[in-house]
Amino acid sequence: MEEKIDIWLVGNTGLRNPNRIQEGFKVFANSPYVGKLRGKENEIGFMNFLNDQGIIQNEAGKDTSGSHARKWRLMFSKNGFIYPQVKKKDVEQEELGNLDDITPFGRTFLKADTYPAVQECYLRALSVEQFATPDGNSYFSPLRWILAIMLELEKRTGSSEITRIEFALWGHTTNPSYSIEEVVNNILDLRIRRKQAPSKRNFDKKEVAERGKHYDKKADNFLDYSDMNMRYLRISGVLQRKGRGMVIVPAKHILAERLAKSTSNEEPITVQYKRLCEGAELPTDNLDTAKALLNDLIKQMKSRQILFDINDLPLNTATEINIARRRLENVLFQTDEIQYAKEQCNQWQEIADYMELLIKGGGKRTYDDDNVIEVPKDETPAYLEWILWRASLAIDHMVNKPYEVRGFKLDSDFLPVSAAGGGKGDLYCEFNDFTILTEVTMSTSSRQEAMEGEPVRRHVSDAVLKYDKPVYGMFIAVKIDTNTAETFRHGIWYVQGDLKQRLDIVPLTLAQYREYFMAMFRTGHANPEKLRELILLCETRRDILNAPGWKSYICIAVNEEIKRMEKGILASKDKELPIVPPGAKINYPGYGEGQVIAIDVCFPESKAKSKRFPYLNGISDELSVYADGKTILHERFGEGTIRAYVVAFQNEIISLSYPKVFSDGCVKIL
Repeated sequence: MEEKIDIWLVGNTGLRNPNRIQEGFKVFANSPYVGKLRGKENEIGFMNFLNDQGIIQNEAGKDTSGSHARKWRLMFSKNGFIYPQVKKKDVEQEELGNLDDITPFGRTFLKADTYPAVQECYLRALSVEQFATPDGNSYFSPLRWILAIMLELEKRTGSSEITRIEFALWGHTTNPSYSIEEVVNNILDLRIRRKQAPSKRNFDKKEVAERGKHYDKKADNFLDYSDMNMRYLRISGVLQRKGRGMVIVPAKHILAERLAKSTSNEEPITVQYKRLCEGAELPTDNLDTAKALLNDLIKQMKSRQILFDINDLPLNTATEINIARRRLENVLFQTDEIQYAKEQCNQWQEIADYMELLIKGGGKRTYDDDNVIEVPKDETPAYLEWILWRASLAIDHMVNKPYEVRGFKLDSDFLPVSAAGGGKGDLYCEFNDFTILTEVTMSTSSRQEAMEGEPVRRHVSDAVLKYDKPVYGMFIAVKIDTNTAETFRHGIWYVQGDLKQRLDIVPLTLAQYREYFMAMFRTGHANPEKLRELILLCETRRDILNAPGWKSYICIAVNEEIKRMEKGILASKDKELPIVPPGAKINYPGYGEGQVIAIDVCFPESKAKSKRFPYLNGISDELSVYADGKTILHERFGEGTIRAYVVAFQNEIISLSYPKVFSDGCVKIL
């Protein structure tokens, strides 16, 4: 009989990241569309609602059909969070529940406030056998089926790993109507032939084309759908990434074995739906299985010499045992995260490549057939926080733990689940002598300052009060809006009791940070002190430059510092001009201590030739100072040069020539 291939889909290509579903579902639960997701008007209304809440990005109303809403509705119902539509021949809709209403399991999902809790919800959903086999006589669970294949692979090879191409050709194209032994035979045959192939890419292409002869849709779907399906299967927590493929999580091996014992059943679909909507049972709900899983985890942790303590927890019921197990899993994950952090210094080039993708707004970079990095276009905010966290770990020397640095959640593959919530800063990097708080945004619009100006200053201010050491802020964005730069240039914040703070926050583009980051590693200067040096250098001229001038100077400062690192000498032979901030206190031999109150500016192209301007609290609005700190632009007089600073001493006011008097060591800026 001629084989006819079909591909099962546990996810949706319009919603490739299952980690986004919960935030969308929370929005849905508080919307007027609960139980009202059908019909064009409701679909378009819900889609617009998701767009208004920032869940989707339907730019310029690109989708007018409401397809976004239908994709989200499908994932809500497929996972049992809302009641799915049933056929009248099977059962009346009311017997299951009101169409598109939130289910009891959906309420459980809404309350899942930790990532392991979210994973368990998906595991329960994925374990339900709701996919019809080709003969229509039974239903199967893709998760249970894939686990059965991987366990058979492990039995025959010693490893449960299934690669991307193996999954694409013999994973999601098969089901329990196939023989597991036959499927694994085909995978192992593919593995042997691929190993011998001179070009893996050409080999994969030919294999896809060959198997595609039995498939009546685009052959590209084999690989495209495999990435999405594997991502949804991994969110169960039983599987984790291995290269571009998957492997069973060691701590969940017993659970995988229990799940794989049943891959299909012949109960009616309505029974499956009822199980799905109420929250399907798991093997871990059984006392003996829960105990076996906990004991296996304890054994693994002891073999790795990981310290733990669960003596304070009762272990009488399956629920109590599972609570203890989740505590140990958290300790295990934190241990693995510390190891992951140690490896980042060797991953600096990949980190820089991710930054490049983010600058472009997302995309893929292929190193070879089995190594690809990707930033999904609709997940750029989360990936920006994640990659700058990795960059901080690579620079190292932090006294706080990697999981204390970040505010966002990670999945079991150390990929970002979502961006950090509001209320605190993005990244807190604490070092021995100082702390750097890094804030990031993908926003490039004129609203950047409105969205980031207040929270960033507040977070840095809170950190200043918290840490008994200097605190510096870095604000990193793909593009820095000039109004944002102006806000940070002043850096003023008032705390309780009207206490005034002057905050140290430097705005950097992601491209500037990337170049500096790479230079640190190329030259062997990857340390936090180098970051502090850059921040302090950028700050030196914020008081004498306007916002555009400061942005320009920061660009110059970054490039100069990179050249210093690479050449080990000053890039320019010209001696840098001393910085004289407005109202600076100075010491001058014979006169003692004085204060700068004005500047004398020469305008060679103007009739005025020379003018004096106040310089006690800043510069006048009609003036702009260039990035060199010496050249002036006046709205009427044109371009000029600072030739002297006017200083008020105790008994007299005098003009001190600039830069001569300031460069020869006579004047000391206090």
